[in-house]
This record gives sequence, structure tokens and C-alpha cells, in this order.
Amino acid sequence: MSIRHGLLALLERGQMYGYQLRAAFEESTGSTWPLNIGQVYTTLNRLERDSLVRSLPEHEGGQRPYEITDAGRADLALWFATPLSRADRPRDELSIKLALALTTPGVDVRSVVQTQRSATMRTLQELTRLKYASDQPEDLPWRLVLDAMVFQAEAEIRWLDHCETSLVRYRPAPPTAGQVGPAGAAGAVRHADEEARR
Repeated sequence: MSIRHGLLALLERGQMYGYQLRAAFEESTGSTWPLNIGQVYTTLNRLERDSLVRSLPEHEGGQRPYEITDAGRADLALWFATPLSRADRPRDELSIKLALALTTPGVDVRSVVQTQRSATMRTLQELTRLKYASDQPEDLPWRLVLDAMVFQAEAEIRWLDHCETSLVRYRPAPPTAGQVGPAGAAGAVRHADEEARR
């Protein structure tokens, strides 16, 4: 999720200052994505620079509220109407970690897989506990966020099971003369990828 668009969506509800935005963002996501106040104000400064929000005069308490502009509403509407592409999301660090573990001497890849599976199972149990902690209608936004995290954890566990099965059949090709460095590593990763697809 874009913090930028998250703040625009919150400002569509009405004027807010930084600390209110941070609290509303964390409440909307069930505190699954904590923001520090520096991120909020840095993002607000960029939004104001891009004419998507405007700052208003300070309140007596010294807090400066912000409001969304028409350009901000148009940008927000476009964001809601545009599907996310897999290419828009960060690279999967776990798959990169396992690919590198396969090609790094002395790394017990099976242990890396088992350690990750245990951690993901603990996360899945905690997410499931949180999901059923409340069933009030007003909790639906953060329950949907938790559902997404539960499904991702379940998918990760299935993928780790697949990795473990692939490792049972994996036999690294012996390096050929003169094949060192990235080319050798790339070959091993390609071989593991081919094994995983079988």
C-alpha cells in the first residue's frame, strides 16, 4: 500500500493533522503497518508540494491540519480504480534468500527453510488469534487486512513445503572448468528453478 494514497484516503474523511493521520492509519490497518510520525510529515510535505493536499492555519494548540484538494481527490480516485501489478510490489526477500542459500557454500538450505516455516507458523497462529478476537462490524477494515496476511502466510507455508520437496531431488551440478562467479551461481539458481517447476 502507498502511504501517500493512505493519507489521501484519510483526508477524504475530513481535515486532520499529522498525529491524527498516523492514529487513523494505524486504526484502519489494525496496527499491522505502524507509521512513525516522520513518515507522515514527510509524505504530507510531498503531497503539498504536488498540490494534492493543502495545509491550513495552525490551531491554538499549534497543530497544523491538512485537507485534500481536488487534484488529490482525482489522484485518489485513480488509485482506487487502478489494479496493482505484481511488478509494482517489492521483490520477495525470502525467495531471493533461498536462491542465494543454494549457491552459498556452507549454508544448510533445509535449515533455512525449517527456520522460516517455524516463524511463519507462529505468525499464522498469532494472526488467526487476532482475527477471531473481535467480530464487531466496525472491525471489518482491519479484519480484511488480517485476512490478507493470513492468506499470505498460508501461501508461504505451502511454498516452503514445495521448496523442501524440491530440495530432496536437488543435486547441484558440479562446476565446470572456468565456471566461477556469477555465471556459476546463475546456473545453480536456474537448475533449482527447473527442479522446482517439475
